[in-house]
Amino acid sequence: MLRGFATVNLFADDLAAARDWYAELLGVQPYFEVPGPDGGPAYVEFRVGDYQHELGIVRGAYGPHGPGAGASGPSGAVLYWAVDDVEATLERLFALGAKEHQGVVDRGGNGFVTASVVDPFGNVLGIMTNPHYMEVLGARG
Repeated sequence: MLRGFATVNLFADDLAAARDWYAELLGVQPYFEVPGPDGGPAYVEFRVGDYQHELGIVRGAYGPHGPGAGASGPSGAVLYWAVDDVEATLERLFALGAKEHQGVVDRGGNGFVTASVVDPFGNVLGIMTNPHYMEVLGARG
């Protein structure tokens, strides 16, 4: 049975640039890196958030569709990361070069607010305020 997210993978043709961009966004360096045959990175992984979830970034050539898979537009599933402030997080993402994918959407006036951007590598990155996430985090102790 599904027990929770283990690793979320994004793809980038320029993995070194993606590694640096995400390190700047997250404020941490990857804890794990696999070199490719050319000596450049083939895979990098960060631990992020309250539960130290794994965010992996894979060189685009190793992706399910080969190099340039996202060239026709944003690609990937939209995984929403919990944030404290959607607007402030959007400002930071825009400052780092992300482009708007979907603006701020209030999902019913119950505290669930979402937005998404496209990172410089063609991946969709969702953010949201989520009262349920905060309840679970609070129950964790």
